[in-house]
Amino acid sequence: MKKISKEVYLKWYEDMLFWRKFEDKLAAVYIQQKVRGFLHLYNGQEAVLAGALHAMDLSKDRMITAYRNHVQPIGMGVDPRKVMAELYGKVTGTSKGMGGSMHIFSKEHRFYGGHGIVGGQIPLGAGLAFADKYFKRDAVTLCYMGDGAVRQGSLHESFNLAMLWNLPVVFVCENNGYAMGTSVARTSHSTEIWKLGLGYEMPCGPVDGMDPVTVAEEMSKAIERARSGGGPTFLEMKTYRYRGHSMSDAQHYRTKEEVEEYKKIDPITQVLDVIKEKKYATEDEIKEIDNRVKNLVKECEKFAEESEYPPANQLYDMVYEQEDYPFIDHKS
Repeated sequence: MKKISKEVYLKWYEDMLFWRKFEDKLAAVYIQQKVRGFLHLYNGQEAVLAGALHAMDLSKDRMITAYRNHVQPIGMGVDPRKVMAELYGKVTGTSKGMGGSMHIFSKEHRFYGGHGIVGGQIPLGAGLAFADKYFKRDAVTLCYMGDGAVRQGSLHESFNLAMLWNLPVVFVCENNGYAMGTSVARTSHSTEIWKLGLGYEMPCGPVDGMDPVTVAEEMSKAIERARSGGGPTFLEMKTYRYRGHSMSDAQHYRTKEEVEEYKKIDPITQVLDVIKEKKYATEDEIKEIDNRVKNLVKECEKFAEESEYPPANQLYDMVYEQEDYPFIDHKS
């Protein structure tokens, strides 16, 4: 595994803090109805992404996930201003304002969505890995899903084919305890989700998803296994989300005390504690990071606010193009 140095800790702190504040801003503008539709926030789960990015080779590895998907593309290298603009429905967004919150996408940065259908991304993740193996691209695909998605039959079909074809894919369940508002214990006889891999003889196991170091260690092993021809892995990241399933979630299924207990092991706080303990940064340097984060969030908001909405004729350009289409001159 790549060394976890002082620079890594400082990057983790700045990145995770930015992801948290970026989505806090999204929550605020959602209430103002500047962002519409559904909005699923990642607050609390940042260590899963931070640790994975440390283990990945961002020059060739891929990532695909569900609809809680705003900060992952930013981690993969997508301009956060474009992500914010996409959520606003503006033409400067990642999909020119046509995708919205649940469908962030960047082929350039190998981030393949953002999928609104529960579990819909799982066979697609296996397919991306199949393409990499077929074309001998030496790349690994990280395929994320929530704890609710493991109830989908597509997971079992994908696991079976991934093992049969020895695909370079790491399947990751981000188990934040609740599928929408239903706890894992109410939907599954076995609450140890990682054990689903055992039925396919797939290497699998649980991971502390609140600690980026542990995530980086386990993801590094899984990615190396996939890259060296050892096939797929299934990891269950035991994490937690501080906000509701989406912004419309009243959260009647859990107590405020439960949320506060998990905040005691907040991944950002854990990283900051190490930075202070090992004197990786002074208080003034930490404040500089905080100010950079605050200013970048403001810059993203300003960019999205000032961008234009897409023109109506873009509807015809973004879906299907037939040069000899005889009925509508959609370019006019």
